[in-house]
This record gives sequence, C-alpha cells and structure tokens, in this order.
Amino acid sequence: MLFNSYEFIFGFLPVVLIGFYVLGARRREWALLWLTVASLFFYAWWRPINVLLIAPSILINLGLARLMERYRETQPRLARVVLICGIVFNLCFLGYFKYTMFLRGAVNDVFGTDLVLTHIILPLGISFITFQKIAFLADVHAGRVTSFTFRDYALFVLFFPQLIAGPIVHYREMMPQFRVISTRFNAEDAAVGVSLFSMGLAKKLILADPMALVVSPLYARAAHGEALGFVDGWIAALGFTLQIYFDFAGYSDMALGLARFFGIKLPVNFNSPLKAASIIEFWQRWHVSLTRFLTAYIYNPLSLRLARARMAARRPGFGGRDTTVASFATLLMMPTILTMFISGLWHGAGYTYIVWGLMHGAMLTINHAWRVIRPRIWPGAKDHPRLLTSTGFMLTFVSVVIAMVMFRAPSVRAAATIWSDMVGANGVTLPAGLLARLGPMTHWLQAIGVRPDGSSGARVVEGALRVGVLLFVALGLPNTLQMLAPYEPALGIRPVKQEPWLVRTVRWSPSHSWAIGIAAVSVAGILSLGQLSEFLYWQF
Repeated sequence: MLFNSYEFIFGFLPVVLIGFYVLGARRREWALLWLTVASLFFYAWWRPINVLLIAPSILINLGLARLMERYRETQPRLARVVLICGIVFNLCFLGYFKYTMFLRGAVNDVFGTDLVLTHIILPLGISFITFQKIAFLADVHAGRVTSFTFRDYALFVLFFPQLIAGPIVHYREMMPQFRVISTRFNAEDAAVGVSLFSMGLAKKLILADPMALVVSPLYARAAHGEALGFVDGWIAALGFTLQIYFDFAGYSDMALGLARFFGIKLPVNFNSPLKAASIIEFWQRWHVSLTRFLTAYIYNPLSLRLARARMAARRPGFGGRDTTVASFATLLMMPTILTMFISGLWHGAGYTYIVWGLMHGAMLTINHAWRVIRPRIWPGAKDHPRLLTSTGFMLTFVSVVIAMVMFRAPSVRAAATIWSDMVGANGVTLPAGLLARLGPMTHWLQAIGVRPDGSSGARVVEGALRVGVLLFVALGLPNTLQMLAPYEPALGIRPVKQEPWLVRTVRWSPSHSWAIGIAAVSVAGILSLGQLSEFLYWQF
C-alpha cells in the first residue's frame, strides 16, 4: 500500500484516524494499540508473509534488550556480549535477505563459478527497521533507554509513517511523545498534517514522477553501451538527481504529515540538501537520520578507538595546525571511507552502490582536508564568505550530480558511459531540427564544434525545461520545513533569526487563503494518482 494510492488515501488512512480518535476518547491505551495493529496491517498489505519474517526478529530483539536491561548494572561484560550478539543477529538477518544474491554474483564473477540460488524476496523496509533495532539495543546498553514494554516497543518499530523508508528514529525521541499525546482530534495537528501530506504528494506525483519519463530511457540507452552525447548526458545526470530529490522530499513531507495527524513529530530527514555549500553540509541535510545513525554508531566509536590507540602509542592526535598526514589518514580519512562504504552497501546490494559510497567518502575526506589546510595556505579566507559559499555550492552541486549517476546506473560501465558523455568525450551534438532553429547561435555553435544529430529536438527541449523548472523549485524556493517552521513540522524545527524575505512571504498559516491553496495542491496531487509509482527509497 503506497502513500500515493487511492486505497491508502481514501481507505486505510481515514479508517485508522477514525478508529484512533474514537478509541482515544475512551482510553489512550486502546488508541495506541489500534495504531499498532493498523501499522502491522499496513506492513502486511503487500505480502502477509512479511509479518512472519519480521515478527520473530522483533521478539528476539525485545528479548535481547530485556537481558541487557537486567545485566547492565550488575554484569556489564555480559550485557556487552548480549549487545554484540544482537548486532550480529540483526546484521545477519539483513545480510541474508539483502546481500545473499549479491554475494553469489560476486563469487561467480571472481572465481568463474556458476552458483545458482533461489531468488530471495526482500522484506519491505528491512534496512530501516534493522538500523532502528540496532540503535535501540545500543541505547538500552548505554542506559539511554531505561524502561520499555512490549506494547511500546512494538509501536516504536511498527509505526507506519516511518516503517518502510524512515526516518530512522530513536526510542527516546518517540515514546515520550506517544505517552503524552491526547489521542483526541486536534485542529492544528490536522491542518499541519494535511498541508505536509499534500505538499509531499505533489512533490512526488507532479515533480518527481514525470522526470522518470525523461531519465529512464537515457539510462536504458547507456546500459546498452550507447553514447548519449553531451546534452543528453547532463540531462540524465541532472534529471535523476532532481527526480530522487523530489521523490525523497515528497516522501519525507508525507511521513511528517501522517505522523502529525496523530500528534507525533518525526525528526528531520530531508532539508534542501542541494543548497548545501559543502559535501559535509550536504550529508547534514540529505537523509539526516541515516547520517546521524552512521555517525553515532559507526564513525564516532571507530574514530574514538583509533584515537585512544594513538594516544597509548604516544602519537600525535588530530586537530589544529599540528595535524599530521598520518593522524589525518588514521583518525579521519579511514573512518570516513569505511562509514561511507557501509552507507553505500546499505543503500543497495550492488557494485554501483559501493562505488557511490566510496565516492562520497572520498569527497568528504577532501572536504575535511580542505578545512585543515585552508587556514595554513589562505589565512584570510573568512574575510570572503560569499566567495567561499558560492564556490563551495558549485563544487558540491556538481559533485553530487556526478555521483548520482553511479547511484542510478544499472552498472559501473553504464555510469562510465554517461560520465564520458558529460565531459564531451563523444562530442557535443544537438538535434538537427533544434540546432537549425537557434538563429545566429547556430553558426557560432557549429564553429566551436557542436554537430547536428538525428535525435528528437522536442525530447531534448522537454528534458531541459523539466530540469530547469525543478532546479528553480529546489534551489530558489523555501522548503516545507521553512514554510511551517512556527508550527514545528519536525522535531526541533523552529523559525530562525534573519530569515530571507521570501521565506517570510510564503510562511504557512491556518488561514482561508492557505486552505484554498492546500486544497488546490491536494486536488492536483489526487488527480495525478492514475499511474502509481513506488517511492525510490522504499527499495532500500
């Protein structure tokens, strides 16, 4: 059951909300139990057997958490062993379903074998659920979660707005909210929820999905080794970047809106990442909850362990002007590369995802290195903030777009084909009909080497216009978090000081004009429901 489907919008959601409010008027516990059961039904909608796969995992994790809770104070070593067992169990559970087929293919590629395995169907949302359960076990072990019940834990894991594609939430930020919500209808929560959901639906159906009609044929051609040309290469790269951008932005808004119907505020997971002025800032805005998880549970522990080892060996640490190449490589580069390798592997079982993760690891390392050496080679850099911001934005944007080709391409070879087109290795061409209609520019373009080809000019113009419109929306307009900031659309989101004029101008409010606007957006989204498409991030 997709968020952008008739059965969800006109069937599942109204029934769940009515049941929640009716039962909540009598007892909070009944409303929360109803929400848990409804979430389980939502998860089982595609394949009921998914419940038989995920339920034992939930029960085992709950049992391990109980053991850690019992032994955390009295036998800390045993509690640590239980934590390690829990992490290994969850990773093996994820690995079997998500990576068995990939490992089989890798073995066949390396050793020339012909291993054959029955196709394994991936349970929905297993990557997000697994990381969420690991985070819960780690929080119990660290004492950040001190009390929990089966009912609370089941609701925490199964809450349907974030069940399939995140955000990856923490028990300590969700359950306190469930314990204090009124379970009664709240007009403000409903208005904010409808607005978020409607704007997210429009981003998905009106902005993201149509771009697939332009992008998919280009990547299909590249998969067959066909050269696209300079213009089509950039349309393919920019088009998919914007497609997944608005797809993810749409899902994030819809998840926030759905949770808000029940009085729950989810954490931020998407905050205009294409406006970032560095790749570090990009990962602070893109898939924020994943970045938080990877930083807290992989990067920080690894970096801390390596720092302690260097201190014990009386070697210099990391930080300040005295940072050495060895300390930088050991304490920052290696943890960063490993963390992003895991990020790539988590996103998908394939070589392209691994390369994509390593590319981002390399870019993050370069960004951190620049921050270390910049004060040495350019002491007055802080006196030129506009130059730093604009240059950083351009470098970050182009780097993200280039890396996204690897994320979308069906193979490393196909990605390399598109990259070669983007740098003009196969020449720069334009459709003959389009080139002939450019007036005085025609002779100038031909003089610098632009050649005519037999492709469709209408298709190129359509692709360029779609890319241009989506770029304007992504880079030139405020996002929904900014528009609804006074009503805290996500945990911790509040208005900031010295906001741009445009943000103040389009500020959301519970007014008649906004009601009409949101109604129009809702109608436009609902009228676009005819051709359903899955959210790109649901496959992970």
